[in-house]
Amino acid sequence: MWLPTVILEGRKLPRMIFSIQPPTSHGDHEICPLMEKAYEMGSWCFDLPSANHLKSFKELKHLITDEALIGLCHIEVETGASLLGKPLHRFETKVISTIRRDLLPSNLARNILPPSSSSEVFTQKEIDRIMFDPLRFEKALSLFDPEESPFLLIGEKYGDWLLALGRIDLLHEMVSKVRGKGFIPIFSGQWATFVLPKAKPLSVAAYAVPINKKWSLFDLERASDLIKKFDKPVISLNPLADGTLLKESEGAFSFLFDKLKIYAAISNIASEGEAKNIVEVLMKFPSLIPPRKT
Repeated sequence: MWLPTVILEGRKLPRMIFSIQPPTSHGDHEICPLMEKAYEMGSWCFDLPSANHLKSFKELKHLITDEALIGLCHIEVETGASLLGKPLHRFETKVISTIRRDLLPSNLARNILPPSSSSEVFTQKEIDRIMFDPLRFEKALSLFDPEESPFLLIGEKYGDWLLALGRIDLLHEMVSKVRGKGFIPIFSGQWATFVLPKAKPLSVAAYAVPINKKWSLFDLERASDLIKKFDKPVISLNPLADGTLLKESEGAFSFLFDKLKIYAAISNIASEGEAKNIVEVLMKFPSLIPPRKT
């Protein structure tokens, strides 16, 4: 049994990509066995958000020797940004204070930004001095193999933050490096209604943002309307709203695949039972075949 598929830049992906997240009490040693169970149900691509996930994926690949099995690795764009020769994360509280004060409505900033211990903000000159750090970025990139993980999620929270600071040029450089190493980049953001318009010029295969039937940042209705009109592929992060939509997953996937025309989704699973439930429902949805160019 094979899951419904979608094609991005000539490569196939399943429309549902599992992110294995066993209960904390079970420990990371449960990742590989649960991956294997999901593989037996037809899953052949796994989200790999951490080093432990990548290690478990390599163990599974060794066990089953299936060349079709692929992973979806992540690279945080902070690894490619520095200020005055120092990694940008050393200035994180200043980044947060700047975005909170200057770039987002105060009612939103309180809810979506981490707390900051500083009220100090960047000047425009300092923002302009944030540089691409090719050595650190390439070191982070060297951990991944385009044969094992042809698609690479690039972004995370600093993707949103660099866009908020007006430094999409740094993201262009990182995307170019990712493509130069043989990966197909997918931009990953958190603030859907902010990220999609701002990041649209990036040369990526798709955009992954949190959206489900219950919520999306900043506003579900606005995000839904934007995605319907968006002319590039979108992937849903957290399609089942932290598991609260698991019992109504058919409706949740219909909202994404039928109403919003989402290409694919990345869903956390904590047990074999959750994977089975999702797979059974997913088989009711077709593969997404892009129109042929004439």
